[in-house]
Amino acid sequence: MLVPELDVVDVARSLRFYVEVLGFRVLFERDIERFVYLERDDVEVMLQDAAGPGRRFRTAPLDPPFGRGVNFQLRVDDVDEVHRRAMDGGAEIVIPMEERWYQVDVAAAGGRWPTTGPTEAGNRQFVVADPDGYLWRPFRDLGTRPST
Repeated sequence: MLVPELDVVDVARSLRFYVEVLGFRVLFERDIERFVYLERDDVEVMLQDAAGPGRRFRTAPLDPPFGRGVNFQLRVDDVDEVHRRAMDGGAEIVIPMEERWYQVDVAAAGGRWPTTGPTEAGNRQFVVADPDGYLWRPFRDLGTRPST
């Protein structure tokens, strides 16, 4: 399992976004380190105050927006509800809601998709930035279809 640990400017502000918009819940907090461990279904994420007393794993200065070059996909049951909460909360929508189909290699995936031949897997998705600029891509799996 991959569990990212994200440096944030304001843990309380970020926590509101992760709980109220993305639907995470707090597993535990370490107040002295300004650290919180979150989970949502089978996804876990850690948030830590970038200026707090916790341990640092940095190879370069940390300048906003954070998380450049990466986005985190988050499978959800009701992507439209997550989108509504993001909009209601004033979050920055980086890519609007879309239906997107991706070419997949069924043979290489070892039976992940119950189909044969040229195939596409679909998502209903959007991309939202958290308060520090980390990009999240909530999506609903649309299944597969033959490639055209």
